Amino acid sequence: MSENTPTTPSSPRPPKQARTGLKSTGTRKAASKSNRSRAREFALQALYQHLVGGNDAHAIDAFTRDLAGFHKADSVHYDALLHGCIANAAEMDLLITPLLDRKMAEISPIEHATMWIGVYEFQHCLDVPWRVVLNECIELAKEFGGTDGHKYVNAVLNGLAPKLRAVEVAADKAAGAGAA
Repeated sequence: MSENTPTTPSSPRPPKQARTGLKSTGTRKAASKSNRSRAREFALQALYQHLVGGNDAHAIDAFTRDLAGFHKADSVHYDALLHGCIANAAEMDLLITPLLDRKMAEISPIEHATMWIGVYEFQHCLDVPWRVVLNECIELAKEFGGTDGHKYVNAVLNGLAPKLRAVEVAADKAAGAGAA
C-alpha cells in the first residue's frame, strides 16, 4: 500500500459545502443578514410578545432593544415595523382575513406577525421591492415558524401583493411575459 492509501475502510467524506451564507436548513446565517433583515427579526419577536402576551408596545420595545445583537439591526426600520404594525393591526387583519382558510385565532402568532410585517412593508416601505418583502417574510417564517408556515405566509402575501403593490406587480408580470 502507498502512503496515501487509507489502511482502514472508512466512509468517504462529503464534499465541502459552498459558502453560500445559508445554514443547512436553508435559512441565512447571521453574518450574511442585512441590518434590515435583523430589524425584521427583532420586530417579529416583539410582535410575538404583543400577540401572545398582550404586552404594551413601549415595554416590548425597551425589552427588545436590550437583546443581544440589537445594535446590528436597523433601529429605524424596527421602530416603524413594531409601532406601525401594532397601530395598524386591525386594518391589516381586515386585509389578511379574506385570504385565510381558517379563523385568525387559529393562525400561529409567528405567521400572524410575519404577515403583519409583510402587509406593513407593502403599504409603507415603498423603497423595498415587493419581491424582497415577500422573500424576507418567507425567510422569517422558515426560521421562526412551524414546518410549513412559510408556505402559508407566501400564499397570503402573494395574494395581497397585486392589491397593495398593483403597479409594481403588474410591471414585474409584464417584464416576465416579455422574457418568456
